[in-house]
This record gives sequence, C-alpha cells and structure tokens, in this order.
Amino acid sequence: MSNGFKLKDDEEISKRVKAKKQAGGFKIFVLALLAGGTVSKEAASLMLPFVVFIAFLGMVYIGNRHFAEKNIREIDRLGKEIKELSWDYKTLKADLMLKSTQTEIARRADTLGLKEPVEPPKKLLVEVIE
Repeated sequence: MSNGFKLKDDEEISKRVKAKKQAGGFKIFVLALLAGGTVSKEAASLMLPFVVFIAFLGMVYIGNRHFAEKNIREIDRLGKEIKELSWDYKTLKADLMLKSTQTEIARRADTLGLKEPVEPPKKLLVEVIE
C-alpha cells in the first residue's frame, strides 16, 4: 500500500519528533510510538478492547477495596457494641447477685411487711395405703 500522503505525513511527524526530542514530554513519546512504527494506529485500535478490559478491572478493584473497608468499619463498630453489651451484662449480673443474697431479700421482705420464719420448716410424711 503506497500512499504518498501517508509517507509525507510520517516523514513530517518524524522530523517534528526529532526536532522536539530534546525538549521531551509525554506527548512527544506518544507521537514517537504512533509515528515511529513501534505501535501503529491500527494496532492501537486493536488494543482498545484490552485497555477497556483493564480499566474495568481497575474499577472492580477499587469497588472491592471500598466494600472491604466498609465491612472492616462495620466489624469494628459491632466489636465495640459487643464490648459495651458485655459490660452491661456484667453490671446487671453483679446487681442481680447482690439483690439475690439472703440479707437483701430479708430487708426487702421487711419493707413489704413480711417476716422471716424463725423455726425451721416441718417435714410432712404421707403413708401410702395399698
């Protein structure tokens, strides 16, 4: 395929690249790749689906990272809540143990007008007749 315009354009671009090579820069690098024959425009267009796929994988990676960080924050919050509930449980258990002692029960029974029995309970025996 001999295209006179393409040859002139390629020669002109290569002359510009050589002239600006001293200045450097990303734009010159891309022009050198496309014009120098290392990567042609056709090859770049063929690589486009792969580049889109890599971009998609990057977005999935970023989304997964955000999801994982959100889960870690939720786990930390639930851990703190568990500690707080554990402290509440221990406090309530200690209060219940204090309130269920015999002296506390006797003191509360006196406020209601009930009296603690002085003599021990009597055992009843029942005879079975056959």
